[in-house]
Amino acid sequence: MRLRKTFTIGLLATALSCPAFAVITGKFAVTLPEKSHQGQGVAKFVELVKARSGGEIDIKPFYGGALGDDVKVTAALQGGTVEFTVPQTTTLTGMVKAYEILDFPFLFKNSEQAEKVLDGPTGQKLMDLLPAHGLVGLAYWENGFFNATNSKHPIARVEDFKGLKFRSIQAKITQETIKALGANPVPLAVPELYTALETHTIDGQGTPNAVIAALKLYEVQKYLSITRHSYGAFIPLVSKKFWDKLSPAQQQLLKDAAVEARSYQRQVARDQAEGARKMMAGKGLQVNEVSDAEHARMRQAVQPVWDMFTPSVGAELVKEVQAQLN
Repeated sequence: MRLRKTFTIGLLATALSCPAFAVITGKFAVTLPEKSHQGQGVAKFVELVKARSGGEIDIKPFYGGALGDDVKVTAALQGGTVEFTVPQTTTLTGMVKAYEILDFPFLFKNSEQAEKVLDGPTGQKLMDLLPAHGLVGLAYWENGFFNATNSKHPIARVEDFKGLKFRSIQAKITQETIKALGANPVPLAVPELYTALETHTIDGQGTPNAVIAALKLYEVQKYLSITRHSYGAFIPLVSKKFWDKLSPAQQQLLKDAAVEARSYQRQVARDQAEGARKMMAGKGLQVNEVSDAEHARMRQAVQPVWDMFTPSVGAELVKEVQAQLN
């Protein structure tokens, strides 16, 4: 009798200690380190999902590119071998041409304009194109505004770009933008950037302040000009193969968590951008603002780039976005 009682109590204890559901697990591939604005956004998202699902959904983040670069892990999501990632939207332009609208130079004047477009019907319209490619978008987070550094002189007017050897990524729209501003594009991967600037193989480059600081480019550049010539948005993605296995309630939980994490992540991104600017100025980097009038002149100089890429993006989409910027 005592043995049976002990056995019964043991079964009850086991039942109480085990969840009444099967835990759903997923891998989240993150390109940047955990302390970056991207990494902190992912950590907040993972925390929210676990708490709101009562531990039913358990996501493990892999920071610092441990699972590969944006292109590789986005393909892994399509194949179903990785469940989550958060690339910059530029990564999607090869499969969804309409996303190239977000790479138009001088598209947004400020964060408020970016949020209006991304968080509204236009942003959702773009996300609606992703499931056909094996991906599901949850929200838009912030990488931030790209600013120009160089070793020659401050960039305060569009004429100051003239003749500079300026680092470019492989994307054609980036190369055409640099040409339109009067500089010479030199395609370079990030790992080559510091040495190329140090040896004056190139004169300058453009990335968000936090990235400039993280790469320690202030050690090999003299000037930081707040050109805000491009805006980078991250997009938390889910593998559609994984997504389709979830219940509607679980899918909504992921969407809500990504949107809630968005406000937190964006604030971290803006705090890091300002903190990086102050830190680099303290290290001797000369920082200059670009006036609204000169910013407008730069925007006018790249209009041929807008004209060049409007047909492939779609004239209606370009009009729709422009209408929200006035």
